[in-house]
Amino acid sequence: MIKTLRVASFIALRDILRGNRWASALTILLITLTFVNLVVVGGVLVGLIESSSLSNRVRYSSDVILSPLSEKSYIEQSPSIISAIASMPDVVRYSARYAEPGRITAGYKTKMNPKDLPDYANMVVAGIDPAAEQVLTGIADKIIEGRFLRPGEFGTIVLGANLLRKYLPIDSPGIQTLDVKGVGEKVLLTINGNKKELSIVGILKSKVGELDQRAFMNAAELRPLIGRNDLNVDEIAVKAINDDAIPRIIAALTARGTGTFARVQAWDAAQPKFIQDIKDTFALLGNIIGSVGVIASSITIFIIVFVNAIVRRKQIGILKAIGVNSNAIELAYVVQSLFYAAVGIGLGLAISFLAIKPYIDRHPINFPFSDGIIATTWQGTLARLLALLAATLLAGYIPAKLVVRKNTIDAILGR
Repeated sequence: MIKTLRVASFIALRDILRGNRWASALTILLITLTFVNLVVVGGVLVGLIESSSLSNRVRYSSDVILSPLSEKSYIEQSPSIISAIASMPDVVRYSARYAEPGRITAGYKTKMNPKDLPDYANMVVAGIDPAAEQVLTGIADKIIEGRFLRPGEFGTIVLGANLLRKYLPIDSPGIQTLDVKGVGEKVLLTINGNKKELSIVGILKSKVGELDQRAFMNAAELRPLIGRNDLNVDEIAVKAINDDAIPRIIAALTARGTGTFARVQAWDAAQPKFIQDIKDTFALLGNIIGSVGVIASSITIFIIVFVNAIVRRKQIGILKAIGVNSNAIELAYVVQSLFYAAVGIGLGLAISFLAIKPYIDRHPINFPFSDGIIATTWQGTLARLLALLAATLLAGYIPAKLVVRKNTIDAILGR
């Protein structure tokens, strides 16, 4: 077996060094592009949803999110729960929010005909502490027009981009958007029967649906409008010192009986199930697209190796005539394919993980609903590597087997 392998390696090395370099380069390039396609296309498709999920965690829920029970409209005993959260060593920071349904009306001062329908949109109005929210989620960094709320500022509001027609130009009865030009315009907030005129100071576009469909104002200004004098809030987002601390925080809150007053969830459990379903679907699409590339690459390599073996069938016949084992000749072509695969996959790994992925990480693809990244794991990459390697070896072995099995005399005479 060792002797056969040595002979095969010698024949393969000689063929690679003396063979057509353009054909070898083409084969390696084909394998390289196929591997890059396997990693990048699948990674981008999964990264679309992975990025959206990550943005939801960073900008909205943080690591642990507390929300009202299904039969309640707010979190009861909020002050004592917040006090407990603040005293936990595993908690880095937190933010308590009010989140109440309301209506914002625009253009009410310029409406000429009383019979004209008002320009309004229903949404959730979030009352926040701007400083605490910025420290926790960095939400102010996602302002695309104007500025974010200032602590203690009254009479101002920040609107999510999906509430404005110019950022969400969809003409549908089920989607309400405001015909607002931008910062500086006045809008009328109606909430709990109370009305208040506010000035738009900023437009937020975070690519997190929960946020881009909200309006934001200072909690101290919103609280009287909703009649919430007991300081009970609607959401509490908590940042843990690390991922390992998340279950400890949840366990500590549960042990204190917080589950009686609020729903306590880790960031991933709080996200809708359809996000994971979409992620699985996109991963499947990436595998299908990659499989097509592997099949195309295998067919091309099969043709290259087959043509190469046909051209050298006289040489193969002579090798068989002088006593070289047929298995060694077949193995020589497999070794050639292994060489092409190793070099091509090596280049593909370098291009994917040293060039493309770092660049995309620094400059995410600007999709409408997320900042696209390449989401891939070494386990997934290894599986793709082995699949391409197996396909390449098979594509090299089959044509060699077909040519080597021909009669020795016929091969020498070229018949």
